[in-house]
Amino acid sequence: MKKTDIFIDENASIIDALKKLDKTAEKVLLVADEKHRLMGTITDGDIRGYILKGKQLDNSIKEVYNSDPFYIRDEDYSMKAAKDILIRHKIELVPIVNKDREITDFVTWSQAFSSEETKIYKGEKINIPVLIMAGGRGTRLEPFANIFPKALIPIGDKTIIELIINEFKEQGAREFYLMLNYKGEIIVAYLNSIEKDYTIKYIKEKKFLGTIGGLGLLGGRIKDVFIVSNCDVIVKAKFADVIKFHKKQKASMTILSSIKHYKIPYGVIKFKNGGKVIEIAEKPEYTFTINAGVYLFNKEILKYIPKNSHFDMTDLIKILLSKREKIVTYPVNENDYIDIGEWGEYKKAIEKMRI
Repeated sequence: MKKTDIFIDENASIIDALKKLDKTAEKVLLVADEKHRLMGTITDGDIRGYILKGKQLDNSIKEVYNSDPFYIRDEDYSMKAAKDILIRHKIELVPIVNKDREITDFVTWSQAFSSEETKIYKGEKINIPVLIMAGGRGTRLEPFANIFPKALIPIGDKTIIELIINEFKEQGAREFYLMLNYKGEIIVAYLNSIEKDYTIKYIKEKKFLGTIGGLGLLGGRIKDVFIVSNCDVIVKAKFADVIKFHKKQKASMTILSSIKHYKIPYGVIKFKNGGKVIEIAEKPEYTFTINAGVYLFNKEILKYIPKNSHFDMTDLIKILLSKREKIVTYPVNENDYIDIGEWGEYKKAIEKMRI
């Protein structure tokens, strides 16, 4: 990555910033003028807050970026000083500037805390149960899923279920529930064969209960807020922040979402009645907010899930909305959402995990 890859002009749009964040491994961009003078910083968190206010993504980042960022002057630079700023302010990156405020370099968290220290998790720890829905057939991943459950699909030297568990474990989670059905005994045998510093409780469906119906088998095991994750996605969010957001919003359900960019590789024709062409948009690009397949729930939602009946997430959402229960979304950047639900996405996931 070139250092200038994380530079962005203040006249760029929110969408431009999102795309640039997707291409860089960092979660922050440096707002700079044509002479690379530091004007501010913009993070995925800044953009998230902006989106949640209902603002338009084609607006300029001028409304969003932090114009008073932390930085170090050349003459004051040392790695110790950089580490102190990164830790004290819990930021991802600190720029280094000269007397004219021109950016000469920057230090990232991973650079400052190399080797084993990169494993330090910067956020607050979580201590809530995580339920992973691992009972589906994985039909979009046939023929692999005809033999193995999709939870055991390998990415690198680990299975997807291990990567999901590790993502939560690194943030403090130690209590896991696995909802099992299709080839569940293979998942249990595999997970029982590896070393673990966390607990897993297995809940087996006797019949297919839909995408969320298995929660009806939990009984009284859940005492408070809990996380539910599909077993074919990894969402790299700071879940302590998600929990705070969920509670501040007084929500019953928080849906983690991902901002996705789609470019249509054709000219799109707009026409009126009778076929009269009024416009041709050449290879238009659209931005959507999609369901990322990870959720935060209050335990009270369990009363809406029937016992031992087929029940999908869409059914639950319809009921919650009809009961005027509050549902909110917490968006993450596209690069923080890894999907292996179909072969095309699986190949992309392997590339992402190599970065």
